[in-house]
Amino acid sequence: MSQKIANPAPLGLMGFGMTTILLNIHNAGYFPIDSMILAMGIFFGGIAQIMAGIMEYRNGNTFGTTAFTSYGSFWLTLVALIVMPNMGIGVNGSSAHFMGWYLGLWGLFTLFMFIATLANYPRVKQFIFGSLTVLFFLLAARDFTGSELIGTIAGFEGIICGASAIYLAMATIINGEYGRTVMPIGELKK
Repeated sequence: MSQKIANPAPLGLMGFGMTTILLNIHNAGYFPIDSMILAMGIFFGGIAQIMAGIMEYRNGNTFGTTAFTSYGSFWLTLVALIVMPNMGIGVNGSSAHFMGWYLGLWGLFTLFMFIATLANYPRVKQFIFGSLTVLFFLLAARDFTGSELIGTIAGFEGIICGASAIYLAMATIINGEYGRTVMPIGELKK
């Protein structure tokens, strides 16, 4: 007996997209980091994406497994880096310069994931990973230089990146429900 398996990508994309938008509204300078962003980072950006990654494993999707579990772990580690020093764990918080290295490594990882999207993924997914690569490198540059302007630019760029992930999540659900393309995602011709 064959069992139909749900597509976990919209869950992971929404967890990524919504959390990314909220953090980058902060990066753009509109409000400070607060418990709302941290909670979204733990539960929706972190845990929900890891759950989606585990479900992608069951579907045999190596790209989806790697992407969702990695970026879910990114959100959990980012929240931990912010919260742990306030809890007396790790006496000092990470310096801005060291955060630059952290974000730069995530940028490098994302660059390789972006290259993988060029093989056969829709244009929207390519845009998500391309803009996320730019976002990580902008945030790293902000932390290396201390430039508020670069941080603000990163914030606006991150809002666009997060919105593109939400678009792909909604397109996947709506197109699937209607059985046709209602929201185009730039499918590649085979």
